[in-house]
Amino acid sequence: MKNRLSLLTLFIFLLTGFLTAQNGWTPLWNGKDLSGWKVLGGKAVFEVKEGVIVGTTVANTRNTFLCTEKEYGDFILELDILVEDEEGNSGIQTRSHFDPAGNNGEGKVYGRQCEVDPSWRRWTGGIYDEGRREWLYPMQLNASAQYAYKPGGFNHFRIECIGDEMRTWVNGIAAACLVDTLDRKGFIGLQVHSVSNPANAGKKVFFKNIRIKTTGLQPLPLPSGIYVANFQPDKLTAYEKKDGWQLLSGERAGKNWISARTKQYPVAGWDFRNGAITVLSSEGKEAANGGDIISREQYSAFDFSFEFKITPGANSGVKYFVTLNEQTSGSAIGLEYQVLDDTLHPDAKLGRDGNRTLASLYDLIKADKQKRFLRPAGSWNFGRIVVWPNDKVEHFLNGVKVLEYIRGSKSFRDLVAISKYSVWKNFGEAEKGHILLQDHGNEVSYRSIKLRRLK
Repeated sequence: MKNRLSLLTLFIFLLTGFLTAQNGWTPLWNGKDLSGWKVLGGKAVFEVKEGVIVGTTVANTRNTFLCTEKEYGDFILELDILVEDEEGNSGIQTRSHFDPAGNNGEGKVYGRQCEVDPSWRRWTGGIYDEGRREWLYPMQLNASAQYAYKPGGFNHFRIECIGDEMRTWVNGIAAACLVDTLDRKGFIGLQVHSVSNPANAGKKVFFKNIRIKTTGLQPLPLPSGIYVANFQPDKLTAYEKKDGWQLLSGERAGKNWISARTKQYPVAGWDFRNGAITVLSSEGKEAANGGDIISREQYSAFDFSFEFKITPGANSGVKYFVTLNEQTSGSAIGLEYQVLDDTLHPDAKLGRDGNRTLASLYDLIKADKQKRFLRPAGSWNFGRIVVWPNDKVEHFLNGVKVLEYIRGSKSFRDLVAISKYSVWKNFGEAEKGHILLQDHGNEVSYRSIKLRRLK
């Protein structure tokens, strides 16, 4: 009986391969052995059982990858994966590479990975840069897709790598969209993750129905509202433009920002050259040089995204719902996404419980962030502020949500009452306002500033 089942499985696999080939699809795996693949990185075991690739976790080893010997450029890949351990992890490497000298000579696989994450975190479909930059698209950037993965069974994945764009789909639901200029070609790999608890060794990951298309590529249309992590500076994709995003930096930066003091183009203290908006140093003197700049337009509900690079010890901020009604002598008043060098600037130790640190709602709510998602001074980080029509506000840092609150709520007003903002009536509750880039006297650069109005 077992032999008959094996023959039937093989027959079905061959028939599926024949039929899919008619539409430009070809099997990426022959269905019977691991010819054309090689194991890299760790010591987990891969084998074939009844038409399925089975990977088994092993204690005391690194992440292990079953990788194609052939490299691929543009492609669409589909496969089904089952992760036995609901607290385990797996992934699909795309356009990846191997450094035999990495990990002290043990070898290192590196490149973009479509995450498979059955745990409570629910980041399946996110994009991780294995062995290099780590998280590029945490799934908090598209929270509506976090429940696409169904634990306990096979899940269907679709990965589109076309040009600089990588899109992932989980069980037919659009998960992540990334634009990245690294790696136009590389191998495809199936991951068995390392296990931190030796008791979890022996758990299995199953891979089947692996097929690829490399010609006649037609990406699936993305539904509206999918956030694009776009690492091409100051550019929007065709999808972003169609979805209502506007670029506020780049070539038109000078036309989108004006001085908060004069309401004219800032003539000093700011540099709009070299693909970035840079506030120049005035040795830490707040608003003493060029002063703050504000967006020409005002906004109510919006999704606002920006990259920023601080110099060591620098302080700045992105403020929103700025009305300029307060008539301050220094920086204008508004809700503030703090931009700060937490290590070297003394403001990080002021306030209450860290509510003046990087990505915090300044002087009100501390950003809950992990060190692994922080990039040092001199590197580009990206922030995101989302203000929903119901007045819920979210702050993100490098793709991870670090805080949320509701404007005008009792808890919000209670925080305002014990803050520096208590002297201003209805602080932070304006119907609309400008977005502001702060001159705090230190050199800080901004780029890839984009905004989408929300309804």
